[in-house]
Amino acid sequence: MDFELNDDQRAIQDVARRFAKERLAPFAAQWDEKEIFPVETLRAAAALGFAGIYVKGDVGGSEMSRLDAAIIMEELSAGCTSTAAFISIHNMASWMIDRYGSQEQRTRFLPKLTTMEKIASYCLTEPGSGSDAASLKTRAVLDKGDYVLNGAKAFISGAGVSDIYVCMVRTGDDGPKGISCLVVENGVAGLSFGKKERKMGWNSQPTAQVIFDNCRVPVANRIGNEGEGFRIAMSGLDGGRINIGACSVGTARAALDEALAYAKERKQFGTAIADFQASQFKLADMATELEASRLMIRSAAAALDRRDPRATMLCAMAKRFATDAGFEIANDALQLHGGYGYLKDFPAERHVRDLRVHQILEGTNEIMRVIVARELSRQ
Repeated sequence: MDFELNDDQRAIQDVARRFAKERLAPFAAQWDEKEIFPVETLRAAAALGFAGIYVKGDVGGSEMSRLDAAIIMEELSAGCTSTAAFISIHNMASWMIDRYGSQEQRTRFLPKLTTMEKIASYCLTEPGSGSDAASLKTRAVLDKGDYVLNGAKAFISGAGVSDIYVCMVRTGDDGPKGISCLVVENGVAGLSFGKKERKMGWNSQPTAQVIFDNCRVPVANRIGNEGEGFRIAMSGLDGGRINIGACSVGTARAALDEALAYAKERKQFGTAIADFQASQFKLADMATELEASRLMIRSAAAALDRRDPRATMLCAMAKRFATDAGFEIANDALQLHGGYGYLKDFPAERHVRDLRVHQILEGTNEIMRVIVARELSRQ
C-alpha cells in the first residue's frame, strides 16, 4: 500500500495546478459575479486532456484512471470550484458514451467532446424526481425510427449552451428497468430550455430545465439497449461522486490556505490571531479533516479503478464525508476571516456558496447514507 503519487501522477498534478493558478483562479470571482460561462477556458483545459480524462484514446481521450481524475479535479477546483465541477459533468457524460455506446456512436460524438468543440450535459433529475431517480416521468415513445420525447429535466448544468444532452428517459414500464439512455443533440425540433436559474453558487455555469415537447430523437442515438439507462446512469454517478468530492477537497484546501495566511497577518489584542490557541485548534481540525477527505476520495477512486465490488459503497462514503467536511472547512475559514470573510473582496464567501451544493448533487448526502446502509445490510 503506497500513498505516494507516482511520477506520472505528479506530472498530471503539476499541469492541473499550473492551469488552475494561471487560467482559473485569477478570473473565478469575475465569472461568479457576472455569471460568465468560460467556454474558451474549458477548451484550453480540454487541450491538456481534461475533457476526456477516462475516455479511450482512439477517439481523443486521455485514457487516465479515476484516481488521476480525482487528482485533476482537486487541483482545478482550487482555482474555480464551479468551472472544475462542470468539467467533471462533461467527463461523466462523455464516459457514458465511450463505455456503453457503439463504435459508430463513439466515433460520431466523442472526438468533438474530448476537445470540447462540443459540450455535454447529463440529464437525470426531473422536477418531480430527485433522489427517487427511478420514478422519472420523461417519456420516449418509438415512432418510425425515432423516439418522441415529452417531459422535462431539472437543474441541468449547461442547459441551453451544451451541444449534447445524455438523457435518461422512460421507454418502458415504471421503475428502473423501464429507463433508457438517449443522446439528444441541441437544435432538434421540440427541444427547448427553461429560464436560467438564479443560484446561490456555481455561477460560472448556466443551470436550467431541459424541456421536450414532441422532440424526435433517432433510435441511432440510444446508448445501450432499452431498459439499460438506469444502470448506465448509476455507474456514471460512482465516478461523478469521486470527482465532486475531489472538487470539495480542492476548494477546502484553498480555503484553508487563505485562512492560515490571513490568521498570520491579522492582529487583535496586539497578537496575530494565528497565535491564539483557539485559532490554532480550529486550523488543526480543518487540516485533519482535509487530509482525511483526500485519503477517502483517493481510496474510493482506486477501488473503482480496480473494480472492487465495494466500490459503489466506498464512493458513497467518500462523497458524503468529503463534501460535508469540505463545506465545514470553508465555513470555518470564513469565520476565521471575521467580518471580512463575509465580503466579496475575499474568496471565502464564494467558497462557502460554491461548496454547499456538493452536499446535494450527484446524490444527496442522505442518499449516500442509504447506499452505505444498504450495502452493510447485505454483509
